[in-house]
This record gives sequence, structure tokens and C-alpha cells, in this order.
Amino acid sequence: MSAALPARGAPHRHVRTAALMGTVASAHVLTTTASPDPAVIARIADAQAAALGELHELDALFSPFRTDSQISRLRDGALHPEDADPRILEVCEACVRLAAESDRRFDANRNGWFDPTGYVKGWAVERATSHHLAPLLAEDEVIAVGLSAGGDMQLRTAPGADWTWNIGIADPLRPGALRARVPLRDGAVATSGPAERGAHIVDPRTGSAVREAPTATVIAERLSDADAWATIAVVAGFDDLTWLRAAPDCSGMLIASDGRVRRWVHGVEVAGADELALLG
Repeated sequence: MSAALPARGAPHRHVRTAALMGTVASAHVLTTTASPDPAVIARIADAQAAALGELHELDALFSPFRTDSQISRLRDGALHPEDADPRILEVCEACVRLAAESDRRFDANRNGWFDPTGYVKGWAVERATSHHLAPLLAEDEVIAVGLSAGGDMQLRTAPGADWTWNIGIADPLRPGALRARVPLRDGAVATSGPAERGAHIVDPRTGSAVREAPTATVIAERLSDADAWATIAVVAGFDDLTWLRAAPDCSGMLIASDGRVRRWVHGVEVAGADELALLG
């Protein structure tokens, strides 16, 4: 998975974490000093709590593993579609669009039912960042904000701030090692593949887990896009980059199970060193 790298001389980082969506989420706010104005500290704490709270709320709404979620109640016939939260329709429409654009390499219809778990996490993190953390950038003492869930992250930097996020792309073949680095001021990073959870990604066209699945990292403006298209890249496989024609403007890399690497920048495949200067 992707992880933020420590930086020398970095500004003070305020971090709040929570266990949710089957992983750990963390809200990061960077300030110019360790002790900003107390009112700013309070607003930072409130924003972090609200961002993580929204993730909890969306997990409760969409989780197919909770019998009381609206997704489960719709599946079980206990909730009529017209009475469902409008955010479910928003996600459903996005998943239908992704299925068409990806030639069904992504499809939220599983076993005869709608299961948007492959889309919701990235969408939720992106949404919570925009609603609660991004407004902090109006504070003079706040220079950057970020929200991460399971290593997938949405990042923002204040205009004019002397700060760039340094993102490390983990090497799936060498635990604890990095394969590349990405300097990023604003955008999202998502990684999908078998390194941590094994062969868990299913090709919806066949109903079977992807064999010899590569690990895909996608950098895009929005985490909903980065997360979904990283999964699409894994389903497509190492030798197929035709999906890039339908994807939004994005950059990234594929690492095959035998160590081969493919990279692309803004939708165009490139060959280069391990240092990726993408979407700076």
C-alpha cells in the first residue's frame, strides 16, 4: 500500500486515527508551528473528528457486512429503494458509469445484488476531505491536510505553501521496501493488489479471482477515481493498458508478480527511473 514518507524539517503534524471500514483511517493536518493559536487547534480537532465521523456514517450506510446498513436492508427487502438515502443513488450511478467505461472490469453488481464496496471507500475519503479538512486551508497556520484509509489517501496543500507531500509506493515483492516515490501537492493515491490480502480481487466478467494479479498504484485528482481505476488495472492485468483510454487523467505504475514494472504519466506509458514525478 501507499504510505506517507517522513520529511526532514517538516511542519508540525496533527494526526487523529480511527478503526473503520475494516482498516485504519487517519486525518492529518500540517501547521507551520507545533502550537498554533488555541482557536485554530480547536477547529483542527473538530474538523478531524467530523471527517472521521463522516467515514463512520458512510460505513454504517453502505457496509454489506452490517445487517442494519441501508445496503443490507435494501438487499433483504426491508427498505424500499424510494426510501433509501440519496447518497446510495449517487454511488449507484457512479458504479454504473465505471462499469461501462471499464468494459465491466469494474462492476458493483455481484451475485445478483448491488455491492459498492470496491468504490465506496475512496469516494467516502474524498468526500470527507472536501467537507471537513479542506476548509482548514483557509487558516493562515494550516499548510496541508490529508485523509487516509488503508493507505489510500486524498491530499490537499494550501496555495502558495512551501510543502509537497512525499508518498512512498511500497514494493509488493519486498515487505518494508519502497519501489518508487511520488511528490504530490494536491491529488489522490490508491493502491490495489494481492500483496496484503492475497488473491481477493474478482474479475466481474468471469466471477473468479484474478490470477497472477499485478499491484497497481494510481495517482489522480480524486480518490474515487484513483481507487476504482487501481482495481480496474489489477483486473485488466499487467499486459493490458487499453483501459487507460477510458480512464480520467491519471498516472501510476503496475508491478507484476515476477517484478516487471510498467509506468504511465497522464495516461501515456513511459519508461524511466524509480523516482516518479507525477501530478506535482
